[in-house]
Amino acid sequence: MSLPLQSTPGTPLAIAGTFASLAVFLSITAHIAARNVLGDVPVRNAFVVGPVPAAVSFLVATFARTNTPVLFLGLGLALALDGVAIHYLYDRTPRLSAYITLIHFVVSVILGTVLFGILAIIQSAPG
Repeated sequence: MSLPLQSTPGTPLAIAGTFASLAVFLSITAHIAARNVLGDVPVRNAFVVGPVPAAVSFLVATFARTNTPVLFLGLGLALALDGVAIHYLYDRTPRLSAYITLIHFVVSVILGTVLFGILAIIQSAPG
């Protein structure tokens, strides 16, 4: 069963939609992480941070499908660039920026796991 707004897999629209969804998800988790550590922060900074690891994720997924060491290097690069973006956008010390990056990673993994579990439960429901 396809959803009315679902496009054909592999089309430019599907790829752009997937990238945008990942960037928005990572922006939301970046904002949650920054608010958790810094308190009240502008949301516009998070919408600059989110696309950075999303772009690295897309590049690694495109060019290194089965090469495990490259996947781990991509994760390290995404975390490093995420930390650099957080450091410059929030104007904090490198140590505090690294802490916010760690919290961003943890929040993204936890929220992503919960959302994936909810989708898996919904899809496995008897129709």
